[in-house]
Amino acid sequence: MSGQKFKEKVRTVIFGHETKAGRAFDEILIISILVSVGVVMLDSVQEYNVRYGALLHGIEWFFTIVFTVEYLLRLYSSSKKRAYAWSFFGVVDLIAILPTYLALFIPGGHYFAVVRILRVLRVFRILKFSRYVSESRVLMQALKNSRSKVVVFLLAVLTITIILGSLMFIIEGEMNGFTSIPRSVYWAIVTLTTVGYGDISPRTPLGQALSILLMLIGYGIIAVPTGIVSAELTRRKIDRKRTRSCPACSNEEHDPDAGFCKHCGHKLTDFRAGRKASAAQ
Repeated sequence: MSGQKFKEKVRTVIFGHETKAGRAFDEILIISILVSVGVVMLDSVQEYNVRYGALLHGIEWFFTIVFTVEYLLRLYSSSKKRAYAWSFFGVVDLIAILPTYLALFIPGGHYFAVVRILRVLRVFRILKFSRYVSESRVLMQALKNSRSKVVVFLLAVLTITIILGSLMFIIEGEMNGFTSIPRSVYWAIVTLTTVGYGDISPRTPLGQALSILLMLIGYGIIAVPTGIVSAELTRRKIDRKRTRSCPACSNEEHDPDAGFCKHCGHKLTDFRAGRKASAAQ
C-alpha cells in the first residue's frame, strides 16, 4: 500500500463520521475518553490511590500513549494540518494528552487530564445532533453580542458591593468580624448573590438594616443578566428566520447570494424558492 493510500485510509477512519469504520472508531474513542477520565477521578480518592495507585497510573499512561498516537495520526492524515491543529477540537486533543506528561515535572499535574471530557463533544457530530450544535452557536453568539451590556451590569454590581461593603466595615467594625474592607466586600457579594455562607454576619441594628437593603437589591438584579441574554436570543431567533442553515453542518454564516456552504461546501437550499413553493401549495 502506497503512502498516499494509507494516509487516505487513516483519514477515512479518523475523520470519516459517515463510514462504518469511522463511526466505530469514534464510539471506541468516546468510551476510552470516559474510562480515562474515570481513572483520573478514582486516582484522586486517597483510598483507591493507596491500594491501586500503580495500576491506575499504568492505565492512565496507556490511554495517554493511545491518545498521543491518535493525535499524531490526525495531524498526519489531515489535509490541512495547520487548520486542524488550531481548530477547537485540535487544541482540545492536544490539551488532553499534555497533563500526564506535565506530571513528570509537576506533581499532581496528571489530574488536569479530566479536561479530556471535552473530547466527548464529538458525540454531537457522531450522533448527528447538528441541531444542538446549531443552538449552541446561537447561544454563544447571543452571549457575545450582549457582553458589553453584561460588563456594564457587572461593573454596577461591583460598585454597589464596594460601597455597601465599606459602609458595613464602618458600621460593624473588627469586633463583629468585619476586619477589613476586602472582607466586608466579600460579605456584600455573598449577601447580594443570596448565597449566604453565614461565616460573617452583622450584629448591630443598623448593619442588619443595611443587610436587608442589600438582600432586596440582590433579588432585584439577579434577573438582569438573564433578561439581557434572553432579549439577545429572541433577536437571534428572528434573524435566523431570514438566513439559511446548511443541511449538512448547520452552519448559518453565509452571504445572501451564497450557493454553497463556506464551511463544508454543501449545496444550500434557497429559502426563497422554498417560500414560493409553500405559497403555491
